[in-house]
Amino acid sequence: MPYGLYISAEGALVQARRLEVIANNLANVDTVGFKRDVLQVQARHAEAIEQGQDVPENETLNNLGGGVRVVGTATDFSPGPLKRTGRPTDLAIAGPGFFMVRRGEQNYLTRAGNFELTAQGQLTTVHGDPVLAADGEPVQLDPTLPWYVTETGEVVQAGEAVPLALVMPREVGDLTKVGENLFLPVAPVEPVPPPQRRVLSGHLEQSTVRPIQEMLAMIETTRAFEANMRLIQHQDLMLGQMIGRLLTRT
Repeated sequence: MPYGLYISAEGALVQARRLEVIANNLANVDTVGFKRDVLQVQARHAEAIEQGQDVPENETLNNLGGGVRVVGTATDFSPGPLKRTGRPTDLAIAGPGFFMVRRGEQNYLTRAGNFELTAQGQLTTVHGDPVLAADGEPVQLDPTLPWYVTETGEVVQAGEAVPLALVMPREVGDLTKVGENLFLPVAPVEPVPPPQRRVLSGHLEQSTVRPIQEMLAMIETTRAFEANMRLIQHQDLMLGQMIGRLLTRT
């Protein structure tokens, strides 16, 4: 493939992938506790260098580079704005940490505190996953008795206080997004220190997606994608004309 076509095709593929990430962010602008994703892009060497057939910093055309490539997506774990709802089952973490929930045999972390209380008195996520207490057991309440959550994250009912499991990873890079606002820790997590435990009842943490920022990024990405596609078309036309002239001369 001609060098120009190769570079333009790589650029178009990267911009297409970035559009997918931005579209997913915009689709979750109203999703409670959602953390936006950011595409990670890296400049790459020419194919000959990538294949070990040449070395960087030489004086050949291979030193021009090989365009860009996607190396993955990163999650923006910055806290989202808090919204008051007044519902006692809505909880927001006003500080570091994550709620711990259980799905099947696996524990997951989440910042989405739009919980529900079942008829059996179990506190769950909107998907039915039990919310865990600090002892690792599901939070179980008597649905016929009043209850409340303290600012330190303790569920109080009938004079008994059950602390919620508020944990945090050593590094946010230890978390893998698995969908439905859940994160899978790939390394041991630690309890949030007592002085930093702060939970607001009747509040929810909103999505970290900023619609205007994402729309501007989408416009920018769309234009970059179209520019790469035009370059591909121009280079294909030039290549066709050159081949046509060579055939005419022969």
